[in-house]
Amino acid sequence: MARKRRQMEIFSMSFLDCMSCGFGAVILFFMIINSHVNATTDTDTAAKMAETNRLEVEVLEGRKNLALARNTKQKLETELEDADSKIAEILALIKELQAELDEYDNDTLAKIERVEKLQTDIKSLEEEVRRLLALQRQQDAAGKQIRTFKGEGDRQYLTGLKLGGERTLVLVDRSASMLSDKLVNVLRRRNLSEAEQLRSRKWRQVVASVDWLTSQFKQGSQYQIYMFNNVAEPVIQGTDGIWLKADDGTQLNQAVRVLRQTVPKNGTNMHAAFKVAKQLSPRPDNIILLVDGMPTMEAQTTSKTVVSSGERGNIFSKAVRELPSGVPVNILLYPMEGDLNAPISFWSLALTSGGSFVSVSRDWP
Repeated sequence: MARKRRQMEIFSMSFLDCMSCGFGAVILFFMIINSHVNATTDTDTAAKMAETNRLEVEVLEGRKNLALARNTKQKLETELEDADSKIAEILALIKELQAELDEYDNDTLAKIERVEKLQTDIKSLEEEVRRLLALQRQQDAAGKQIRTFKGEGDRQYLTGLKLGGERTLVLVDRSASMLSDKLVNVLRRRNLSEAEQLRSRKWRQVVASVDWLTSQFKQGSQYQIYMFNNVAEPVIQGTDGIWLKADDGTQLNQAVRVLRQTVPKNGTNMHAAFKVAKQLSPRPDNIILLVDGMPTMEAQTTSKTVVSSGERGNIFSKAVRELPSGVPVNILLYPMEGDLNAPISFWSLALTSGGSFVSVSRDWP
């Protein structure tokens, strides 16, 4: 008997089981994958967060360091400005100290020169003392000798110069040549300040000579001191033509003080100087002339800028005629470089007038 054929069912229980198992396997597979992905993602995120935090910390540190660097730069700039200011102050102080050091060096040199001069003066004084002691011994042996002279008044010989008399006239050359014994230095020094001109060695020597001469005036005698350049005028103002008493020490000191404050300038007019000797009344019985060279002019003014040696000799000869006769002229010559006719001309004047002639050395008096 033929069996009855069963009907075929597409969706049977076995098919559904298989499909369920397959879907379950897929879901399980995805769950496993998802779990693995989550674990991996969490690990990467933590690392990146750590790296991000680290970078943020580095950024903060960088900003902090940048701010610190800016502050340090500003501080260094401020310190640099302070250093520049201090450097400028130090340089100014160095210059000031250098100036003080130069001044100290100049003072030291001046002191050394003064000490050397004092040592020279001491040696000169010692020699003078020895000479005077020898002279005294000679006088003790032979007695005091009195030398005759022409003119009025008494004269004594001291270092070759005739002093004394009842009325002594001192004529002091105060022309520009008294600034130095060299022409080139005269031209240079006359353009300096008056204070520098007054410190000229030659002029200070002339003033010192007058100071020494005034100390030799005889008690009870009379004197007058005139200074001359292009004009002649008394050293003490208001005493023109008046004889002064040598006993008045105040006036003598005043005369020397005025000379120290007088600046040598202009040319040399001996006509004016010798005319004073002629006009004084009573006339002097002793004339002491302090001069350094031949005259350069015969009037108060002149249009000549250059005077030859021959012209100066003619001017001198005319000036000598103004002197009163019979009065000795004692001459202190402070030699001027290049004025070769001066020594013989003034020596001749001293000889013919009965006076004396002394060429002054640099360390006298």
